[in-house]
Amino acid sequence: VQLVESGGGSVQAGGSLRLSCVASLDGRHCMAWFRQAPGKEREGVAGISAGGGGTYYAESVKGRFTISRDKNTMYLQMNSLKPEDTATYYCAAGGCWGAWTTTWYQPQRYNYWGEGTQVTVS
Repeated sequence: VQLVESGGGSVQAGGSLRLSCVASLDGRHCMAWFRQAPGKEREGVAGISAGGGGTYYAESVKGRFTISRDKNTMYLQMNSLKPEDTATYYCAAGGCWGAWTTTWYQPQRYNYWGEGTQVTVS
């Protein structure tokens, strides 16, 4: 199983980036984007159900970020970026068991992880 992120980079505050995650998985997994800044815990940014019909966001990114998926690729469109969005962004995939809709932001729910892509906002 492989998850490969791309699309990170450096951007000025107010700018936009689009992250992609290509997964060697079938479409039955729930997926999410996480981020981790130096010295901070990994936090859930956005999650998306297996069929793509359910999307969930951290309060800090609501209205600015949009998660989507198409077959085996997941995206994160990030607009109005702020310096506090600076972090390494990871994609994750796992089963949709249990109360995933209310626990999508918990890293322990996911079996598969990408290696991360750096986003720097100045």
